Order: sequence, then C-alpha cells, then structure tokens
Amino acid sequence: MEKKKAAVPLVCHGHSRPVVDLSYSPVTPDGYFLISASKDSNPMLRNGETGDWIGTFEGHKGAVWSCCLDTNALRAASGSADFSAKVWDALTGDELHSFEHKHIVRACSFSKDTHLLLTGGMEKILRVYDLNRPDAAPKELAKSPASVRTVAWLHNDQTILSSCTDMGGVRLWDVRSEKIVQTLETTAPVTSAEVSQDGRFITTADGSSVKFWDANNFGLVKSYDMSFTVESAALEPKSGSKFIAGGEDMWVHVFDFISGEELTCNKGHHGPVHCVRFAPGGESYASGSEDGTIRIWQLSPANTDAEEAADANGKPKAGVEEVTSKIEGFHIPKEKAEE
Repeated sequence: MEKKKAAVPLVCHGHSRPVVDLSYSPVTPDGYFLISASKDSNPMLRNGETGDWIGTFEGHKGAVWSCCLDTNALRAASGSADFSAKVWDALTGDELHSFEHKHIVRACSFSKDTHLLLTGGMEKILRVYDLNRPDAAPKELAKSPASVRTVAWLHNDQTILSSCTDMGGVRLWDVRSEKIVQTLETTAPVTSAEVSQDGRFITTADGSSVKFWDANNFGLVKSYDMSFTVESAALEPKSGSKFIAGGEDMWVHVFDFISGEELTCNKGHHGPVHCVRFAPGGESYASGSEDGTIRIWQLSPANTDAEEAADANGKPKAGVEEVTSKIEGFHIPKEKAEE
C-alpha cells in the first residue's frame, strides 16, 4: 500500500497549560466555532474552520475542566476547579452568570433548546440550571454514585447521561423522574462520552476500549480494544463511517467504524491527547493535548493551497479582514462572502 503523505494540521497556540476539553458549535449563519478548556483557567473561542483565535473568556480563578457552546453559538459555558460554572456571552466575552458549587465542577452541557445548563463534578450531584431564571435554585438529580466526569443530554433533553471519575459505566437519568433508568456497563471509568449528531449513537472511551452504544435501546453496537490508553473518542457526524481516538500515546488515530481498522495515525502532539472532537460537517477534527496546543486535522488529505497558506507554526496566515476584526474587539466576525 502506498504511504500517505503526513498530515499537516493547523496548530492553535494560546493556552499556557494543558488543553483538557474541546467542543464545537453546530453550523450557524456565521460559520461554526470551537471552544477549548484548559488548566490555565482561560477558555478560548476560535473559528472552527481556520482555528483563528476570536477571544478569551476571563474570570475563572482555577483550572477549567469543561466547556461548551449552545446550539446557536451565542453563549458559552465552562466548569472550573474554582467551584463555579460560568455562562458567557460568546459575542462579547462578558460573563452572564456564575453558578457557585461546593466543589470542583468537572462537566457542563447546554440543553439542545439552550434554556438549561447541566453541571456535574466532585460533589456527586447533577444540577440543572434554568437559564431563563438564573437566580432560581437548580434542579438536583439524585446523588451520583461517585464524582462526575462527563455529562451530556439526549432524547431532546428528556434524558441525561453521566460518567464517573473513579467508577465504570455510563448512567442514564430520566429528567422527569430524576432517577437512573439505565447503566451502560464498562470495566474502566469512562473518560469520554459523546452523543452522535443524529442522536443514534453514544461513543464512550474507557481504559483502552472505544465502545458504541445504541442511544435508543442502549445495546452495545461495537467495541474495539486499542493498543493504548484512550482518553477521548468521537464518531464522524455525517456518514458515521469513521471514528477518532486519542490518549496517552500522544497520537490521534482514525479508524474505520465497521471493521475497526486503523486508517491514519497523526503524530505531532508532545504530550497525551486529552480530547478529540469532530467538526459539525465531519470534514476536520480537533485534538487538545497536555502540550497546551489544539491541532485541527483534515479528514481527507488537505489541499496544497491550505498548506502553502500556513506559516512555519502550521497556523494559517491571517488575512487583512481577520486582523481588522481582532483589532476591533472581541466579537464573532462574519464569515467571508464565499462561505
């Protein structure tokens, strides 16, 4: 088989500590966006396609473990070791709400309808905040069996998914009854759990295994054992024919969903890969690492124009419009006319 040319990623610098979480917005009229959480306490917003920095959300006093954007990419949320979850205006960078907790917040997620924010962490409590009534006390779901590592919504915000830091399994909670209705059993703690864009699959990473579950009947669809400890995995959102995984070996791997065969292995990070996520169109994917960088990789071979447009750091050369938009202040620039 002919050796493929090594992929050249877009390298996004800016964080001074490890990048521990990434989240893409859906496609909006202004394009799509990527938010990153880092132990440097400053979540950052970027253009999801080019990786260009748009702004930094300043206000946390400790490591930020989790971040997300709402469906319209108008608000961002972050969960931090400073015992708070914050909601931000993604256009101005202003802090809109700060929800105080009694311990580290490890995970946060906006509901699909954007009205609710779900949080979880070391307190072992899942909380749902009504963003239309931010001063009201949150709804608290029955105690999680251990401290919470990941959270997500599914079934049009009727079900909540959570995993624990030091206990295997993914728990599914019915929002109305506030009780656990199902547990997806895994041997090791689940470090990453993602609901596919079409709502059909739940992708989990536990130990050195990547698993795919049916999101409606909760049966195990596929399970693949990796040669490395996996921290994060994600399914390609459009065709579902490929998946990516990253972890302790510092590489970002692309696999065939049906056979489990490794298709590509991307090398470039200088530390363990903590998070991998696909862009909403599936044409590219991002990885965040202990080395403090985010790398954006093309799923298909990158075109030569894009490679030539990158500078020595692997970052695309900023056009005049981008530089102007950054100088004008922290706002989301309109995508170029040809988008």
